[in-house]
Amino acid sequence: MKALLALEDGRTFPCRCFTGSGEAWGEVVFNTSMTGYQEILTDPSYRGQMVTMTYPLIGSYGVNPEDVESDCVQASAIIIREYQDFPSNFRSTESLADYLKKNNILGIDELDTRALTRHLRKAGAMRGYISTEDLDPASLVDKAQKTPEMAGRDLVKSVTTHTPYFWVDGMPEFMEQGANLLDSAAWKQKEKHSVVAFDFGVKYNILRCLENSGCEVIVVPAGTPADTIKAMKPDGIFLSNGPGDPEPVTYAVETIRALIGFRPMFGICLGNQLLGLALGGKTFKLKFGHRGGNQPVKNLATGKVEITSQNHGFAVDTGSMEGKEIEVTYINLNDNTFEGFKHLKHPIFAVQYHPEASPGPHDAGYLFNEFSELMKQYNQ
Repeated sequence: MKALLALEDGRTFPCRCFTGSGEAWGEVVFNTSMTGYQEILTDPSYRGQMVTMTYPLIGSYGVNPEDVESDCVQASAIIIREYQDFPSNFRSTESLADYLKKNNILGIDELDTRALTRHLRKAGAMRGYISTEDLDPASLVDKAQKTPEMAGRDLVKSVTTHTPYFWVDGMPEFMEQGANLLDSAAWKQKEKHSVVAFDFGVKYNILRCLENSGCEVIVVPAGTPADTIKAMKPDGIFLSNGPGDPEPVTYAVETIRALIGFRPMFGICLGNQLLGLALGGKTFKLKFGHRGGNQPVKNLATGKVEITSQNHGFAVDTGSMEGKEIEVTYINLNDNTFEGFKHLKHPIFAVQYHPEASPGPHDAGYLFNEFSELMKQYNQ
């Protein structure tokens, strides 16, 4: 079925939709990973975005229920060069097309993804509109220009859980609707570190890694107040990844600021940015972001380079963190942007990349054990 992608700057790309008729809009971004399209589609950090895969052949290993990173497809659409409709993998339970159709998500192929990626690298990530129903370029460009911009939008509210839940044996165990969080926070396994994880758009594999490192995890909504967290008396606090611009998420920044020094804190991706804001720093929008499983990050303590997975369009301004009693611990070797820090006074550290995604495959897995060790030392 014929389709058309229009960008807000007037550039258009003819293409085909392999999931049926429809329309989609969002910020058009690209990801350089060769595999992992199912994890990418279900990552809440992609809410409000249409993802272009730079690897040309997508769909060859199908999808399965074990590899999801949330309870639904989060991206607005997937844009690829060539769709493989006949998956071949012993773990596959259905094709990518069938999976997208069930979730009412557009899948686009027969598009020049190389030209699109080069354009986004030069002009920056921008709003786009895809349609199989309206193929008029001028009309679609106008629609793209009228969609909300990514900067200034609080997308956390659209992905956070509304009901707290325990993470048990690799699965969410939801509390009953209306249950008192404090009554439910009688930690079940005293030999484990009790961790409250703020859900700003958390990926399931992060929760698996926390559990595997000896933590019992309660996931709470993004708007949970600091007083409630203090009353729960956890051993540690985790700040998750999530979508969009961190600056409008003022309620989370205020809560984090109130919790500084209370318990050890560990932040990933958006959690890193929100910590930066809570400490008085600033964030800014990257031109086209960092998205892929091959981002080189230098560990400034060891001098080693770690191959990391990343998915973010905003970053902490390194200069704004000067004088904030922090030590920059990681930098991105592609553009020298801020990739992580530790606090010199409080038991707090954070990274911008995703250690749970394991592209190295184990380059950054040690961070979860460092969090466990920090909680052990703090709570002695």
